[in-house]
Amino acid sequence: MSAPASPRPEERRADETLRAFHEEAEVEVTPDLGLLARLWPYVRPDAALLSLSMGALLAVAALALARPLVMRSLFDGVGRGSSATSAALLVAVMLGEQLLAFAQALAIQTVGARAMHRLRTRVFGFLHTRSLTFFDNQPVGRLVTRVTNDVDAIGEMFASGAVNAAGDLVKLVGIVVMMLALDWRLALIAFAALPLVGALIELVRRRARVAFRQIRDKTARLNALLAEQVSGMAVVQAYTREEAARREFDEQNRAYRDANMRAIALDATLDATVEMASSVCVAAVLWYGGVRGLGDGLTFGTLVAFIAYIEQFFGPIRDLSSRYTQIQSSLTGAERVLSLLENDDTDEPPPRPATTQGDASLALELDGVSFSYKADTQVLHDVTVRVRRGERVALVGATGSGKSTVAALVLRLYRATGGVVRVDGDDVTTLGRAALRRRFSVVPQDVFLFPGTIAENIAAGEAVDRARVLRALETVGAREAFERRPGGLDARVDERGANFSAGERQLIAFARALYRDAGILVLDEATASVDSVTEARLTAAMEALLVGRTALVIAHRLSTVRAADRIIVLDHGRVIEEGSHDELIARGGAYARLAALSLGTT
Repeated sequence: MSAPASPRPEERRADETLRAFHEEAEVEVTPDLGLLARLWPYVRPDAALLSLSMGALLAVAALALARPLVMRSLFDGVGRGSSATSAALLVAVMLGEQLLAFAQALAIQTVGARAMHRLRTRVFGFLHTRSLTFFDNQPVGRLVTRVTNDVDAIGEMFASGAVNAAGDLVKLVGIVVMMLALDWRLALIAFAALPLVGALIELVRRRARVAFRQIRDKTARLNALLAEQVSGMAVVQAYTREEAARREFDEQNRAYRDANMRAIALDATLDATVEMASSVCVAAVLWYGGVRGLGDGLTFGTLVAFIAYIEQFFGPIRDLSSRYTQIQSSLTGAERVLSLLENDDTDEPPPRPATTQGDASLALELDGVSFSYKADTQVLHDVTVRVRRGERVALVGATGSGKSTVAALVLRLYRATGGVVRVDGDDVTTLGRAALRRRFSVVPQDVFLFPGTIAENIAAGEAVDRARVLRALETVGAREAFERRPGGLDARVDERGANFSAGERQLIAFARALYRDAGILVLDEATASVDSVTEARLTAAMEALLVGRTALVIAHRLSTVRAADRIIVLDHGRVIEEGSHDELIARGGAYARLAALSLGTT
C-alpha cells in the first residue's frame, strides 16, 4: 500500500490558518476557591438542600468512624455473651450508613443538576447578548463546547461525588484521632507512608489542571472542526476534499487522544501509589501485631478495628485523589465557562444621552459614517445617507462595496467606528436593542429557518396568531402553496429549512416581515435566490408590503430597484452617485454601466 501523499503547500497553509483560528486563548489560572466562589450564585437557590446533603455527609462519616469500634466490640465479646448485641449494632450502623449515603448522594446530585441548568441557561442567554463581532471571531464548535462539554465537566463535580471531598477530610481527621486513641504505636506505623503519598498528590495537583485544560482545549477544537466540516459537506464533496478533511480531523483527534492519555497517566499513577501504600501499611501493622503479640493492650478486636481504620484511612485518600482529579477537570471547565461570561463585547450598549438629536423626519440617517470589520480593513469611508419617512431607497454597487454593511449598521448589528447612525432621529447607540429592532422588518438573502412549524417561523419568536399568519401568506401569494403541504401551517420545518426550496424559504421570509409589521423594511438581496416566476410574484408582494413603509432595498438585480424613489450607488465603501433611475441613466456614470450589464440598456 502506498504512503498517503503529503499535503500540498496551500493545504498546509490552510491547516495552519485553521489551527490559529481554533487556538484557545490562554485562560488565566484562578485559585480553586475563587472559582468555587464564582459558581456559588448558581448553587445558592438550593442552599438548604446543599446544607442537608452536607449534614448527611457528616453523619455518614460519623457512622463510618463508629463501625470499626463496633467490630472491635464484636470480636472481643466473642464468648462473653455480648457478641449478639454487637452484631445487631453493627448491622444497624451499616444499614444507617448506606441509607444516609443514598440520601446524601441524591441530594447533592439534585443540587448539581439544578445548578448546571441555571449555568447553561445563563451561558445560552449570554450568547444572545453578544455583538456579531464576537461571533465573527469565535468558531461555532468552541461556543458549543462551552455550553455542553464544559458545563457538563462542572456538573461531574456533583455527579461523581467530588463535592464529598469535604466529608473525606472530616473522616480522615476522625480516623487519625481514633487510631491514635486505640494504639499510638500502630498508628505511627500506619502513617509512615503518608509523606510519599502527600508528595505525589502535590505533584499531580500541579500537573492535573494543565492536563485537563489541554483536554478542554482539544475538545473545543475538535468540535469546531467537526461542525465546520458537517456544515460544509456539500463543498467538501463537490471539491473532493475528503482526504484533506480526514487529515485535518485526524490531526485534531490525535491531539485530543494524547491530551487524554496524559491525564489518564496522572490518575493511574496516583491511584496505584495509594493502593500500594495501603497494602504496605496493612502488612506492616499485621507484622508488628504478630511480633508484638496479643496482650499488653493489643487485643484481636483492636487489631481488626485497626486494619478496618487503615482501609477507611486510605479509602478517603484514594477517593480524594480521584475526586481531586475530577475537581481539576471541573475547575478547568469552570475557568473556560466563566472566562466566556467575562466577555464585554455586548450587543446592548451602556445607556447614554445622544450627542446630537437628528432630524425626526428622517427614518434613517448615516452621518459621516466609517466602519471597519478589522483594524486594517476600512469598509465604509465617511458615508452619508438620509432616508425620509415613507421613502424607498435602493443601495446598489458591486460585491464588497458596503451595501449590506449599511443595513447592518442601521440595525446596530455592528457599531460604526466613526460618525453617527440614527433611526427616526435617535442615535442607535442610545437605544436598547429590542426598542431599536422592533422598528424594522428584515428580509435577508440567506433566510434562516428554525426547527418548528411554518407558523412558528413566520411569527419569528412572537406568539403565533394564525389569522395574521394566513394574511401574511395571502399577501405574498403563498397561502395556497403552503396550505397544500402535509400539515399545512403546522408542517414541520427541518434544521435550517432543509426541506424547503430556496424560493419557499424566501416566501416565508417575506411573510415573516409582514407579520412583524414594522415601519421600516430592509430588503437585503431579497429576490436573489428565486427564479423569475417566483420573483414576479414576490415583486407584486413587495409592492403591497412597501405601502406606508420606509424601505431600504439592497439588490444586485437592478430590475428590483428601478421603481425606487432614490438610488444610491456605492463603490469601495463610498457614495459615488445618487438619484432616480432615469436621472442616473441620463448621467451615464457608474449606475448606467451597471444597468447596461444587468438590463442590457445603453
